[in-house]
Amino acid sequence: MLARFSVVLCCALLSFAVRAAQDEFDCIAEARQQVDIRSPVEGLIEQVTVDRGDPVKKGQVVVTLESGPEKAALAIARQRAGMIGPVDAAQARVEFAKTKEKRQEELYRQNFVSSSALDEARTERKLAESELRVARENQEQAQLEVKRAEELLNMRTLRSPFNGVVVQRVLKAGEFATSNVKEPILKLAEVDPLNVEVVLPASMYGRIKLGDRAEVVPETPNSRYPARVSVVDRVIDAASGTFGVRLELRNPGNVIPAGAKCRVRFSK
Repeated sequence: MLARFSVVLCCALLSFAVRAAQDEFDCIAEARQQVDIRSPVEGLIEQVTVDRGDPVKKGQVVVTLESGPEKAALAIARQRAGMIGPVDAAQARVEFAKTKEKRQEELYRQNFVSSSALDEARTERKLAESELRVARENQEQAQLEVKRAEELLNMRTLRSPFNGVVVQRVLKAGEFATSNVKEPILKLAEVDPLNVEVVLPASMYGRIKLGDRAEVVPETPNSRYPARVSVVDRVIDAASGTFGVRLELRNPGNVIPAGAKCRVRFSK
Protein backbone atom coordinates (compact mmCIF):
# COMPACT_ATOMS: atom_id res chain seq x y z
CA MET A 1 0.00 0.00 0.00
CA LEU A 2 2.82 2.38 0.95
CA ALA A 3 4.71 1.50 -2.19
CA ARG A 4 1.66 2.22 -4.37
CA PHE A 5 1.21 5.62 -2.70
CA SER A 6 4.87 6.44 -3.31
CA VAL A 7 4.52 5.61 -7.00
CA VAL A 8 1.42 7.84 -7.34
CA LEU A 9 3.17 10.69 -5.55
CA CYS A 10 6.26 10.38 -7.74
CA CYS A 11 4.13 10.36 -10.89
CA ALA A 12 2.27 13.45 -9.75
CA LEU A 13 5.51 15.28 -8.99
CA LEU A 14 6.95 14.23 -12.33
CA SER A 15 3.83 15.47 -14.15
CA PHE A 16 4.05 18.77 -12.33
CA ALA A 17 7.71 19.12 -13.24
CA VAL A 18 7.03 18.39 -16.92
CA ARG A 19 4.20 20.90 -17.09
CA ALA A 20 6.30 23.48 -15.26
CA ALA A 21 9.01 23.02 -17.85
CA GLN A 22 6.45 23.65 -20.55
CA ASP A 23 4.90 26.57 -18.62
CA GLU A 24 1.62 24.65 -18.52
CA PHE A 25 -0.22 24.25 -15.24
CA ASP A 26 -3.43 22.85 -13.86
CA CYS A 27 -6.09 25.41 -12.98
CA ILE A 28 -9.76 25.74 -12.23
CA ALA A 29 -12.28 28.17 -13.72
CA GLU A 30 -14.52 29.64 -11.03
CA ALA A 31 -17.44 32.05 -11.00
CA ARG A 32 -16.28 35.63 -10.65
CA GLN A 33 -18.64 36.06 -7.72
CA GLN A 34 -21.54 34.28 -6.07
CA VAL A 35 -24.21 36.04 -4.04
CA ASP A 36 -27.17 34.98 -1.96
CA ILE A 37 -30.30 37.01 -2.69
CA ARG A 38 -32.02 37.78 0.60
CA SER A 39 -34.89 40.04 1.51
CA PRO A 40 -34.01 43.20 3.47
CA VAL A 41 -37.49 43.05 5.02
CA GLU A 42 -39.77 40.28 6.21
CA GLY A 43 -42.81 39.25 4.19
CA LEU A 44 -44.50 36.59 2.11
CA ILE A 45 -42.92 35.88 -1.26
CA GLU A 46 -45.35 36.84 -4.00
CA GLN A 47 -43.30 35.59 -6.96
CA VAL A 48 -39.90 34.14 -7.81
CA THR A 49 -39.46 34.92 -11.49
CA VAL A 50 -36.44 32.65 -12.17
CA ASP A 51 -35.42 29.07 -11.51
CA ARG A 52 -32.24 27.05 -11.29
CA GLY A 53 -30.09 27.39 -14.41
CA ASP A 54 -31.88 30.48 -15.75
CA PRO A 55 -29.73 33.37 -17.03
CA VAL A 56 -30.32 36.75 -15.37
CA LYS A 57 -29.48 40.30 -16.40
CA LYS A 58 -28.25 43.06 -14.12
CA GLY A 59 -31.25 44.89 -12.68
CA GLN A 60 -33.70 42.12 -13.61
CA VAL A 61 -36.48 41.53 -11.10
CA VAL A 62 -35.99 38.06 -9.62
CA VAL A 63 -38.19 38.17 -6.50
CA THR A 64 -41.21 40.19 -5.41
CA LEU A 65 -42.78 40.22 -1.95
CA GLU A 66 -46.41 40.92 -1.18
CA SER A 67 -46.69 44.70 -0.84
CA GLY A 68 -50.35 45.68 -0.45
CA PRO A 69 -49.89 47.92 2.61
CA GLU A 70 -46.80 49.57 1.14
CA LYS A 71 -48.63 50.37 -2.11
CA ALA A 72 -51.53 51.86 -0.13
CA ALA A 73 -49.13 53.97 1.96
CA LEU A 74 -47.50 55.26 -1.22
CA ALA A 75 -50.87 56.20 -2.73
CA ILE A 76 -51.80 58.13 0.42
CA ALA A 77 -48.44 59.92 0.46
CA ARG A 78 -48.78 60.92 -3.19
CA GLN A 79 -52.31 62.19 -2.58
CA ARG A 80 -51.09 64.36 0.31
CA ALA A 81 -48.14 65.66 -1.69
CA GLY A 82 -50.51 66.63 -4.52
CA MET A 83 -52.77 68.71 -2.28
CA ILE A 84 -52.15 72.33 -3.30
CA GLY A 85 -55.28 73.76 -1.66
CA PRO A 86 -53.61 74.75 1.64
CA VAL A 87 -50.77 76.52 -0.20
CA ASP A 88 -53.15 78.36 -2.53
CA ALA A 89 -55.34 79.44 0.40
CA ALA A 90 -52.34 80.70 2.35
CA GLN A 91 -51.05 82.54 -0.73
CA ALA A 92 -54.45 84.23 -1.14
CA ARG A 93 -54.43 85.34 2.49
CA VAL A 94 -50.98 86.84 2.03
CA GLU A 95 -52.12 88.82 -1.02
CA PHE A 96 -55.20 90.04 0.82
CA ALA A 97 -53.14 91.03 3.88
CA LYS A 98 -50.64 92.93 1.73
CA THR A 99 -53.44 94.82 -0.01
CA LYS A 100 -55.06 95.66 3.34
CA GLU A 101 -51.74 96.82 4.78
CA LYS A 102 -51.09 99.06 1.78
CA ARG A 103 -54.56 100.58 2.08
CA GLN A 104 -54.09 101.20 5.81
CA GLU A 105 -50.73 102.89 5.17
CA GLU A 106 -52.40 105.26 2.70
CA LEU A 107 -55.22 106.06 5.14
CA TYR A 108 -52.70 106.57 7.95
CA ARG A 109 -50.79 109.13 5.89
CA GLN A 110 -54.08 111.00 5.37
CA ASN A 111 -54.85 110.78 9.12
CA PHE A 112 -58.01 108.71 8.54
CA VAL A 113 -56.88 105.74 10.74
CA SER A 114 -54.78 105.42 13.86
CA SER A 115 -51.33 103.87 14.12
CA SER A 116 -52.84 100.88 15.94
CA ALA A 117 -54.96 100.07 12.89
CA LEU A 118 -51.84 100.17 10.73
CA ASP A 119 -49.97 97.90 13.20
CA GLU A 120 -52.85 95.45 13.12
CA ALA A 121 -52.73 95.29 9.32
CA ARG A 122 -48.99 94.69 9.37
CA THR A 123 -49.40 91.92 11.96
CA GLU A 124 -52.07 90.25 9.83
CA ARG A 125 -49.71 90.32 6.85
CA LYS A 126 -46.88 88.75 8.86
CA LEU A 127 -49.20 86.04 10.19
CA ALA A 128 -50.42 85.29 6.67
CA GLU A 129 -46.82 84.97 5.41
CA SER A 130 -46.01 82.66 8.31
CA GLU A 131 -49.00 80.45 7.45
CA LEU A 132 -47.82 80.32 3.83
CA ARG A 133 -44.37 79.14 4.93
CA VAL A 134 -45.93 76.42 7.08
CA ALA A 135 -48.14 75.28 4.18
CA ARG A 136 -45.14 75.05 1.86
CA GLU A 137 -43.06 73.19 4.47
CA ASN A 138 -45.92 70.72 4.93
CA GLN A 139 -46.03 70.15 1.18
CA GLU A 140 -42.26 69.56 1.08
CA GLN A 141 -42.58 67.11 3.94
CA ALA A 142 -45.37 65.32 2.08
CA GLN A 143 -43.09 64.99 -0.95
CA LEU A 144 -40.38 63.48 1.27
CA GLU A 145 -42.96 61.03 2.58
CA VAL A 146 -43.59 59.99 -1.03
CA LYS A 147 -39.88 59.22 -1.48
CA ARG A 148 -39.82 57.28 1.78
CA ALA A 149 -42.88 55.25 0.77
CA GLU A 150 -41.31 54.56 -2.63
CA GLU A 151 -38.11 53.29 -0.99
CA LEU A 152 -40.07 51.01 1.33
CA LEU A 153 -41.98 49.63 -1.65
CA ASN A 154 -38.77 49.15 -3.67
CA MET A 155 -37.31 47.06 -0.83
CA ARG A 156 -39.96 44.46 -1.61
CA THR A 157 -38.67 44.02 -5.17
CA LEU A 158 -35.33 42.19 -5.41
CA ARG A 159 -33.15 42.52 -8.51
CA SER A 160 -30.08 40.75 -9.82
CA PRO A 161 -26.86 42.70 -9.07
CA PHE A 162 -25.09 41.41 -12.19
CA ASN A 163 -25.39 39.39 -15.39
CA GLY A 164 -25.18 35.74 -14.45
CA VAL A 165 -27.07 32.53 -13.81
CA VAL A 166 -29.25 31.11 -11.06
CA VAL A 167 -27.34 28.46 -9.12
CA GLN A 168 -30.14 27.50 -6.74
CA ARG A 169 -33.67 28.52 -5.81
CA VAL A 170 -34.11 28.00 -2.07
CA LEU A 171 -37.57 29.51 -1.44
CA LYS A 172 -40.68 29.76 -3.59
CA ALA A 173 -43.87 31.80 -3.80
CA GLY A 174 -45.98 31.62 -0.65
CA GLU A 175 -43.05 31.02 1.69
CA PHE A 176 -41.98 33.58 4.27
CA ALA A 177 -38.84 35.57 3.51
CA THR A 178 -36.76 37.00 6.35
CA SER A 179 -33.62 39.09 6.60
CA ASN A 180 -31.86 36.16 8.30
CA VAL A 181 -28.47 35.63 6.65
CA LYS A 182 -28.97 31.86 6.84
CA GLU A 183 -32.10 31.89 4.69
CA PRO A 184 -31.47 33.19 1.15
CA ILE A 185 -34.15 33.09 -1.50
CA LEU A 186 -31.83 32.57 -4.48
CA LYS A 187 -28.17 31.89 -5.14
CA LEU A 188 -26.71 33.64 -8.20
CA ALA A 189 -23.31 33.40 -9.87
CA GLU A 190 -21.53 35.73 -12.27
CA VAL A 191 -19.89 33.54 -14.92
CA ASP A 192 -18.73 36.11 -17.46
CA PRO A 193 -15.91 36.74 -16.96
CA LEU A 194 -14.64 33.72 -15.04
CA ASN A 195 -11.80 33.71 -12.53
CA VAL A 196 -9.13 31.17 -13.39
CA GLU A 197 -7.17 30.16 -10.30
CA VAL A 198 -3.74 28.57 -10.72
CA VAL A 199 -0.99 27.66 -8.26
CA LEU A 200 2.58 28.22 -9.48
CA PRO A 201 5.94 27.17 -8.06
CA ALA A 202 7.92 29.82 -6.20
CA SER A 203 10.60 29.65 -8.92
CA MET A 204 8.20 31.50 -11.23
CA TYR A 205 7.65 34.37 -8.83
CA GLY A 206 8.52 37.60 -10.61
CA ARG A 207 8.05 36.09 -14.07
CA ILE A 208 4.26 36.48 -13.98
CA LYS A 209 2.99 40.06 -13.87
CA LEU A 210 -0.36 41.80 -13.93
CA GLY A 211 -1.73 42.07 -17.46
CA ASP A 212 0.27 39.11 -18.80
CA ARG A 213 -1.51 37.02 -21.41
CA ALA A 214 -2.16 33.31 -21.25
CA GLU A 215 -4.11 30.54 -22.93
CA VAL A 216 -6.61 28.48 -20.98
CA VAL A 217 -7.87 25.08 -22.07
CA PRO A 218 -10.89 23.97 -20.00
CA GLU A 219 -11.88 20.32 -19.76
CA THR A 220 -15.10 21.30 -21.52
CA PRO A 221 -15.24 22.60 -24.14
CA ASN A 222 -11.75 21.45 -25.05
CA SER A 223 -10.68 24.62 -26.86
CA ARG A 224 -8.15 27.36 -26.22
CA TYR A 225 -9.28 30.70 -24.83
CA PRO A 226 -7.25 33.86 -24.18
CA ALA A 227 -7.00 35.09 -20.59
CA ARG A 228 -5.28 37.92 -18.74
CA VAL A 229 -3.51 37.92 -15.34
CA SER A 230 -5.55 40.01 -12.91
CA VAL A 231 -4.07 39.03 -9.52
CA VAL A 232 -0.62 37.85 -8.41
CA ASP A 233 -0.26 36.87 -4.77
CA ARG A 234 2.48 38.74 -2.93
CA VAL A 235 2.99 35.98 -0.37
CA ILE A 236 4.57 32.59 -1.09
CA ASP A 237 3.26 29.61 0.85
CA ALA A 238 6.33 28.34 2.69
CA ALA A 239 4.96 24.83 3.22
CA SER A 240 4.33 24.09 -0.45
CA GLY A 241 6.70 26.58 -2.07
CA THR A 242 3.95 27.97 -4.28
CA PHE A 243 1.98 31.16 -4.86
CA GLY A 244 -1.39 31.87 -6.40
CA VAL A 245 -2.30 33.67 -9.61
CA ARG A 246 -5.74 34.64 -10.88
CA LEU A 247 -6.60 35.22 -14.53
CA GLU A 248 -9.66 36.84 -16.04
CA LEU A 249 -11.30 34.68 -18.71
CA ARG A 250 -14.05 36.13 -20.87
CA ASN A 251 -16.96 33.74 -21.23
CA PRO A 252 -19.46 35.07 -23.78
CA GLY A 253 -22.50 32.87 -24.05
CA ASN A 254 -21.47 31.08 -20.85
CA VAL A 255 -19.94 28.27 -22.91
CA ILE A 256 -17.39 27.46 -20.18
CA PRO A 257 -19.03 26.13 -17.01
CA ALA A 258 -17.88 27.55 -13.70
CA GLY A 259 -16.01 24.95 -11.67
CA ALA A 260 -14.44 23.32 -14.73
CA LYS A 261 -10.88 22.08 -14.42
CA CYS A 262 -8.46 23.51 -16.96
CA ARG A 263 -4.85 23.93 -18.05
CA VAL A 264 -3.12 27.25 -18.54
CA ARG A 265 -0.06 28.17 -20.60
CA PHE A 266 1.48 31.60 -20.09
CA SER A 267 2.67 33.55 -23.11
CA LYS A 268 6.39 34.18 -23.28
